Amino acid sequence: MDINDLRGLLTAIILLAFIGLCIWAWSSRRKADFDASAALPLEEDQYMTNNEQENI
Repeated sequence: MDINDLRGLLTAIILLAFIGLCIWAWSSRRKADFDASAALPLEEDQYMTNNEQENI
C-alpha cells in the first residue's frame, strides 16, 4: 500500500461523508428546523423593541 492508495481511500471517505451530509441536510425531518432558522433574521429582536419603546 503506497501513498496513492491512502489518498484514494481518503478521497472515498470524504466523498461518503459529503453524501451523508447532503442526505442529512435535505431530509424531510430537518425541514422544520431549517425553516425556523431561516426565519430568524426576519424576526424582530425583543431588545430592540423594548429599547425603541423607551425612546418614544
